[in-house]
Amino acid sequence: MALRGPLFRLLRTGLSRRSCQQSRAQSVAVLGAPFSRGQKRRGVEHGPKVIRDAGLIDRLSDLDYSVHDFGDLSFHYLEKDEPYMDVKFPRTVGAANKMLSGAVSRAIGAGHTLIMLGGDHSLAIGSVSGHAQQCPDLCVIWVDAHADVNTPMTSPSGNLHGQPVAFMLKELQDKMPDVPGFSWTKPFLSSKDLVYIGLRDVDPGEHHILKNLGIQYFTMRDIDRLGIQRVMEVTLDHLLARQQRPIHLSFDIDAFDPSLAPATGTPVNGGLTYREGIYITEEIHNTGLLSAMDLVEVNPILGANREAVEATASLAVDVIASSLGQTREGAHGSISVFFFPSSIDLSIQLN
Repeated sequence: MALRGPLFRLLRTGLSRRSCQQSRAQSVAVLGAPFSRGQKRRGVEHGPKVIRDAGLIDRLSDLDYSVHDFGDLSFHYLEKDEPYMDVKFPRTVGAANKMLSGAVSRAIGAGHTLIMLGGDHSLAIGSVSGHAQQCPDLCVIWVDAHADVNTPMTSPSGNLHGQPVAFMLKELQDKMPDVPGFSWTKPFLSSKDLVYIGLRDVDPGEHHILKNLGIQYFTMRDIDRLGIQRVMEVTLDHLLARQQRPIHLSFDIDAFDPSLAPATGTPVNGGLTYREGIYITEEIHNTGLLSAMDLVEVNPILGANREAVEATASLAVDVIASSLGQTREGAHGSISVFFFPSSIDLSIQLN
């Protein structure tokens, strides 16, 4: 990975390094991670492009941020990467996440709020760990239809996009084997520092982990029963009552109902409505503590037609913009979809 230009010098010197206790930065870094080996469906590596093409950079610029698009990381796919136990492509996924972790750490250390565009959700291993290098007291809000906390022993598929949280949790350290490609990372997150929102497809092993570790989570039934306002009140109280600290939002587009986000790899019926999803991000923005965000699992190849792809990408843009302060009064809306050509002047090239 080669970084060039004035912003690279800024990243290397760390002269703009901010305390993680400070409120949200007014400078936003967008980083693409076009990676798909954490799961079996090709196409999710095109997610960063279609999200940008749906107008992301213009939308964030309209919010009066200084927006720095760092382009896309370039990942190396190993020719020989035999499964470990039943874990697919462990060395390739591990190397990609190591690269991503370094890039995220440098961007946050330079004072930016980081937006990572996936790619599949295995990338959260690198994204959250890179964030934690700069902000070790961070907390995580995981918005997803799936818990993604399988271990190699509990995973029904062996796909690493269903296992990222297991690599992060200190309480699972003795349950995790030494997966090839991941010697660079160690668990860094406590179970009390994580909240799930939107769960509705949880594997038996994951359910046991959630219950055994006492992790706070809200299923779609909980959202139906309590309402999204109460869910967010409990979430933020759980994470922030003891201290104000940086938030890492990891948002899988399949948290939404497939009628809203059809172009994704593992859709599950009965998901978040548009209003519920945007309310989540509005409330996170209102804390002033969002420090980094993942938006993952947009897969344009799986859209039934162009309209399905555009609707999913436009929804991703709405989620990101709302997380950074776009109000619904000033929103562009997600019903009328506008596709913009990509014409971004990149200050940093990532090769």
